[in-house]
Amino acid sequence: MDGRRLLRIARWEVTKNAGGVDRRTVAVMVLAVVGMGLVAALAVSGAGAGLDSGIYRVGVDHSSPYYGPAADDPTFATVPPSQPAIYRGEQELLFVDTALVDRSRTPKGSAAQSEFRDTVDGYNEGRMAEEDNASAAYPVSVDLLYVEQSGVEESLATGDDGTADGSGGGSDGSGGDGGDSGGGSGSGSSGTGTSATDQDAAGTLGGLGAGLTGGATSGTPADIQPPFPFESLVLAFLFVVPLNFVIQAYGSTMLSERLKRRGELLLVSPASRAEIIAGKTLPYFLGAVGVVTAITLALRFSGIAPSGSHVAVLAVLPLAALFLAATFCGAMFARSFKELTFVTVTITVSLTSYAFVPAIFTQVNPIALISPLTIVVRDLQGQSISLLNFAFSVTPPTLTAAVLFGLGAGLYREEDMFTQRPIPLKVLDSLSGRIFSKWSALKLSALLLPFVFVAELAAVAMLFALQEISIPLVLLAVVVIEEVAKSLHLYAGFSSGRYSRSLRPALVVGALSGVGFFLAEKFALIAQLADLQKVSTGEAAFVGSNVPEGLGPLLVAALLLAPLALHVVTASVSSLGARKGKQQYAVAVLAAMAIHFAYNYAVVTTLV
Repeated sequence: MDGRRLLRIARWEVTKNAGGVDRRTVAVMVLAVVGMGLVAALAVSGAGAGLDSGIYRVGVDHSSPYYGPAADDPTFATVPPSQPAIYRGEQELLFVDTALVDRSRTPKGSAAQSEFRDTVDGYNEGRMAEEDNASAAYPVSVDLLYVEQSGVEESLATGDDGTADGSGGGSDGSGGDGGDSGGGSGSGSSGTGTSATDQDAAGTLGGLGAGLTGGATSGTPADIQPPFPFESLVLAFLFVVPLNFVIQAYGSTMLSERLKRRGELLLVSPASRAEIIAGKTLPYFLGAVGVVTAITLALRFSGIAPSGSHVAVLAVLPLAALFLAATFCGAMFARSFKELTFVTVTITVSLTSYAFVPAIFTQVNPIALISPLTIVVRDLQGQSISLLNFAFSVTPPTLTAAVLFGLGAGLYREEDMFTQRPIPLKVLDSLSGRIFSKWSALKLSALLLPFVFVAELAAVAMLFALQEISIPLVLLAVVVIEEVAKSLHLYAGFSSGRYSRSLRPALVVGALSGVGFFLAEKFALIAQLADLQKVSTGEAAFVGSNVPEGLGPLLVAALLLAPLALHVVTASVSSLGARKGKQQYAVAVLAAMAIHFAYNYAVVTTLV
C-alpha cells in the first residue's frame, strides 16, 4: 500500500466530496447540537416551567409551619384554607396550624398528601443543612462504600449471612447489615439522623450525576439508596452520539461513488482497492478521533473528569472503525439513498445498543466490559484499567471492523459497484467473492468469528438482566448467530456456482466450515480475561470454552472435542440443504439450530 497515494485520495475526499453535506444541512446540524445543549443546561439547572407546576392546591395560612414547604415547592399552589373548597374539589389539602384537617377523597388528594410529605422532609433537611453547627444537626456520621454484591452460591458456600462488617460508638453505632455498606461508623446516643457521604469506589465526575438525579448527601438512614449509574450513562452517550453523525456523511459519499459513477475514475487508476477504501475512510476516521479527543479534553480541563487521558481516546478508536466499516458495507449493499437511510438506521440502532447499553453498568456488573465505552468511562472516573480488560473490550470490535471492511471491499469493483441488486443478493455476492476453493469454507467460518463474537456479546448484554429466562434466550440467540455464520457463506458458494452441488463436495465444505469455526471459536476464551463467566448468562453463552475442574483426562478430552463434532455435524446439515436451494437451505438451517440448541441446553443444565 502506497502511503502517499492513500493520503492523496484522502485529500481529494476532503476537498471534493465532503460527504455531500451542503450548507443547509450543516446549519441544521449546528442548530440541533446547540438546541440539545440548551435543553441539557435547563435540565441541569432545573430552570423553566415544570409539567407539574401548581398541580396540587394546599389550603394553608401564612402563620402555619407548613406554609414554607408548600411555598418553596412549585408543585404546590398555596391558597387560603377553606373547608368548602375541599368539598368542591378546589383544594387537595387543608392545614390548620400544624394539623392536616382534611384532604380531598380522591386519588389526586392521596397523591398530594404523599408528595407533600416528601416536600416537608426535603424542606427540613435543607433547614438542617443550613445550620452552622453540623454536628448538632446531624449527630451521626456514616461513610458509605458501595461494593459489588456477592452471588448467592458464594454466600451459601462460605456460610456468609450477607452482613457487612462495621463498628461504631454509642448505643446504636453498630455497622449496618444487608450489604448496604462495606463499613460504618457511628457516634452519639441514637441513629435518628445521619450525614452521609457517598463514596463510590469508581470516583466521581465533579458532582455531575448528583446535580441531575437529585441525590441527597444528608438525611435519615431510610434515605440511603444505591447509586444510580447516571454518570456512566451520560458519558457513554457523549462519546457514542458523534459517531452517528460521522457515519451519515461517510455513507453518503460512499454511495455517491456508485450512483453517480464517480468511483469509476479511481477504479481505473493505479491505486488498489485497499488504497482507495483506506484513503476515502481516513478523513472520517480522523474526524471521529478529533471529536472524541475534544470531548475528552473538555471534560478534563473543565474539572468534570480530570482523570481523562489518552486511554479514553484509544478505547473509542475500534468503535469508530466498527461504525465506519458497517456503514461502508451498507453503502456497498444499498441501491439508493432511501435504502441507505434504512441501512444506516439499522446500523445506528444495533451498534449504539452494543456500545451504549453495557457501558451503563460500568459500576454494577462485569458485563459492562463488553463495550469499549466502559474503558472510556472508567478512565474518565480515574479507575485503573488492566491490559487484559482493555484487550477484551477493544479486540472484538477491531476484528469485526476488519471483517466488514474486507466483505465490503469484495464488492468494490466495477462489476458489483454499478450493479443494482437487492441487499440480500449483495450480501451473498460479498461472501461468494471470497470463495476460491473448498478451503475457503474453513477460512470464511474463521473470519466471521469476530462478527459472531460481537453479536453474542451484544445478546448477553441485552438479556442478562432477565434473570432465569435469560439463559434459554441467550442459548437461542447463540444458536441462531452461529449457525447462520457457519452456513451463509456455504449457501453463497452454492448459489454462485463456486461449489459443486454433489453430495460429497457438500459434505466436505460443510465439515471444513465446522472445523474452521471450531478453531476460531477458541478465541472466545478471551471472555475469561474479563471474568464474564461470573455472570450466569455469560457462562451459558460461552459454555463450550471452559472445562470444569476435577474431571478425568478422558472426559476433559471428550468435552474439548465435542464442540468440534457439533460444529462439523450442524454445518454439514446446513450444507446439504444449501446445495438444493433456498427453501431447503432454510429447513436445513432450522434442523442444525435444533441440534445445536439441544446440545447447548444439555451442556448448560449439566455443567453450569
